Amino acid sequence: MAADIGEPSDFAKFPHGQVVIGVDEAGRGPLAGPVVAAACVLGTPVPPGLDDSKKLSVKRRAALEPLIQATSHWALGVAEVEEIDRINIFAATMLAMTRAVAGLVARLGVEPAEVLIDGNMTPHGRHPDWRWQARAIVGGDGIEPCISAASILAKEHRDRLMRAAAIAHPHYGWERNMGYGTVEHLEALRCHGPTPLHRRSFAPVAQLEMFR
Repeated sequence: MAADIGEPSDFAKFPHGQVVIGVDEAGRGPLAGPVVAAACVLGTPVPPGLDDSKKLSVKRRAALEPLIQATSHWALGVAEVEEIDRINIFAATMLAMTRAVAGLVARLGVEPAEVLIDGNMTPHGRHPDWRWQARAIVGGDGIEPCISAASILAKEHRDRLMRAAAIAHPHYGWERNMGYGTVEHLEALRCHGPTPLHRRSFAPVAQLEMFR
């Protein structure tokens, strides 16, 4: 899926070599829905209170998202369920990150000095289109503000996708569990079976289909 791109009104070209991009993803663990990555170059002013999106309340994330979008340069990359099942969730995450960074770099028109990625691995050598200097930072979404901002953008976008999907598929509680394997979600899977948005390569879904 092509990246969604944001451009603040005070956009200015960065000198070559000055850009640092933060990257994070949302949705590696759920049983349903896509994986979403965000790439972000912080502008000014930096919104106060940036942190790992998982540590923030729903209300605080919702308040921070438009502030990040208005003052930063950002892009989203999405890997859909079909891609997750075809290439596996790890490769799909690397794909989503590559799409997000490629979209942002194309908009900025300048190559980044470095891409900071939450976790312990980067897409370098793991996706053929990745071409940027990258550094993985364990816990980076709570350390580097640009990664924190990316984590909020990715989480908020994916949550919106799952709330919209819950309208079409109301039995699974996606508006509450966002596709994760909660008791409610697993029970609905047993009663109603998987939807086209379920990841059939994930064990709980695959095992269920074996016995249906």
